[in-house]
Amino acid sequence: MTISADNPQTCDAVCSPVQGEVPLTTAEMEDILQLQQAIFARVASNANDYQSILSKLCELAESLLPNSVASIMMLDPETGLMNVLCAPSVPQVGIDALQGLKPGATGGSCGNAVFGNTPVYVQDTFTDPRWESIRQIALDFNLCSCWSNPIRNEQELAIGSFALSSFEHRAPTEFHKRILEVGASMIRIVLSHRAQNERLEENRRRLELMGTALSQSTEGVIITDSQNRIAETNQAFEAITGYRSDEVLGQNPSVLSSGKQDKMFYTRMWDSLNSNGHWHGEIVNRRKDGSLISQWMSLNAIRNTEGELQNYVAVFTDLTELKAEREKRLYALEHDQLTGLPNKSRLSFLLDDAEQGGSLLLLNVDNFSYINTAYGLAFGDQLLCGVAERLQQLSVDARAFRVNADEFALYFDGKVDLEAQIAQVRQLFARQIEVEDLGFNITFTFGGASGHQGLFGQAIQALRKAREQGKNRFHLYDAQQDEPDQDKRFDYIHWNSLLHAALSEDRVRPYFQGIRDNQSGEITRYEALVRLEHEGEVYTPYRFLNAARLSGLMPEIARRVIDKGFAEIAGKSCLLSVNITEEDLNQGYLAAYLDEKSAQYGVEPSRVTLEILEGVSATGKKNHIKQLSALKQRGYQLAIDDFGTEYSNFERILELNVDTVKIDAKYIKNIAEDKTSYEVTRAIVFFAKNAGIETVAEFVHNEAVQAIVSDLGIEYSQGYLFSEPAPSI
Repeated sequence: MTISADNPQTCDAVCSPVQGEVPLTTAEMEDILQLQQAIFARVASNANDYQSILSKLCELAESLLPNSVASIMMLDPETGLMNVLCAPSVPQVGIDALQGLKPGATGGSCGNAVFGNTPVYVQDTFTDPRWESIRQIALDFNLCSCWSNPIRNEQELAIGSFALSSFEHRAPTEFHKRILEVGASMIRIVLSHRAQNERLEENRRRLELMGTALSQSTEGVIITDSQNRIAETNQAFEAITGYRSDEVLGQNPSVLSSGKQDKMFYTRMWDSLNSNGHWHGEIVNRRKDGSLISQWMSLNAIRNTEGELQNYVAVFTDLTELKAEREKRLYALEHDQLTGLPNKSRLSFLLDDAEQGGSLLLLNVDNFSYINTAYGLAFGDQLLCGVAERLQQLSVDARAFRVNADEFALYFDGKVDLEAQIAQVRQLFARQIEVEDLGFNITFTFGGASGHQGLFGQAIQALRKAREQGKNRFHLYDAQQDEPDQDKRFDYIHWNSLLHAALSEDRVRPYFQGIRDNQSGEITRYEALVRLEHEGEVYTPYRFLNAARLSGLMPEIARRVIDKGFAEIAGKSCLLSVNITEEDLNQGYLAAYLDEKSAQYGVEPSRVTLEILEGVSATGKKNHIKQLSALKQRGYQLAIDDFGTEYSNFERILELNVDTVKIDAKYIKNIAEDKTSYEVTRAIVFFAKNAGIETVAEFVHNEAVQAIVSDLGIEYSQGYLFSEPAPSI
């Protein structure tokens, strides 16, 4: 079966390759504007038939992408499944097939868009793994490609999807992406408009019911006559006080008195009521069952046109629940919302008040990030709840806390044997925790401390020591053993001070090391290596890099190296490599700054290679990868530095279209003697050549190493054999 347009094409149709992102044309912008105007005009006309508005939106979107159908699916908050809200060009049999779609990684474009709350563009639904669960729908209805944009609510959560499905294999242009984005936004507006209309209709009905609202108010109402005898109450009065109306009619409201207010309180109340005609304040009364009730009461004296007193009206709000809610909120501030355990704030208060001292054990769940990645955040939350529940089964002497995402704490009054407590925890978790019929063996890395002051910081330091040993280890804080970090602190303070002074005095600058072209034998490119000059000495980053990172100065250093490096090669024919770090990508300044310096010094982007560490390329954040791709499109070359030391994500290297791989020095320096280094290097070169990527051997320090480098076909060599870093080229 085929869902066809006027002139359907089969999925054998081939689209031209997608080019880089280009600005929208004036015509495309006009099309989008007309689409918006058409929909907004219908919304502005206050048309209540929102279904026809959404149908019109789908039809307009389809007209902008021939041979396609548009659909709107919404997430059912109760079932967690998606259903078709509007798809005017899709036959009923197609709509029926899509009903009850489960969001997820294999739930098609729409299921993925809602699952990940991000646009999804699938070019080939017949092969793309994201369509695995609903592949048959694509085959049955000839849906070759499908692009979907999430529809979000005011909290920016995905509540549905707006999709264009095509009968051709194709990828969206920026114009089509914009249509989906604008369409999703307009759907949100239409649905919000519908909700607003529903609220207005509800308000109208409420106004019609104002005549009976008094009797149904959630606030208690007492009306007395001029002699202050109860003449009328409402239903809320009975709910709040426990008295039926017939039990209090004719009585004085003092029947509710708790005795908590003295005579002076009532004297002031009546003085205000008689002189001003009103009084309000907090009062404590008593229910029929004898329990106390806190109320906020407003009293008004009602007079006729001649000024004669006719009635008193008391309207009161039960503050008991509000005060309970306040206590609840205070509780929430000191307790973890997920597990119900006391949180880090509560632990801090406890540690501050522990005059007699205590013992603290921090427990970090091993490998929890992998569980989150493999099974999802909701599953991980269930596992954490299971951990919390198990920890509360320890002895009453142990008070459990959740202090971080996957980190818990156990606090004990006074000094206890923490090793024994660790053994008890391990024994408790020897039995698996089950989540959704899956069993998990949970282990912890422990850090513990006992004492009076600085207990939390000491436990954190101990936990850090334990992590250095591996998983499922523990370390107990020892002042003599663990305080030597003072030397590191002093070293950091020293280099931090020198670094700031050097930056202000322009003593942080690049040194240039040549990179030899092994085919021509010429040095054709240079790497800018940062150096710090102080009192006639030149220091490598090994001495000050940690201080720079901790002080947040890495981007400033990168700017200095880029500026001076561009200035150095201006007017020359050589190429330049500069290092960029994760900190540079976090700040997002690189593209603008590089373009500025390129224009300032007349250096073409193609002459500049940006070297990134392997870990950044392999596990980088989406924004980082997007920046690197954008820099690549601007013409800058990309190189992976120290390749082979971390994750070796070959797929990411191909995705980024990397130009150069720099083989880490630890393999090159011993390649002539170490067989493993040779084989690793040979494998990297084999991959790079097949992928069309150039290679650079780092740390080429003698002829024996260079001979092997040449024999392996590595295109470039860098090291002291050919060039030592120098302040100029």
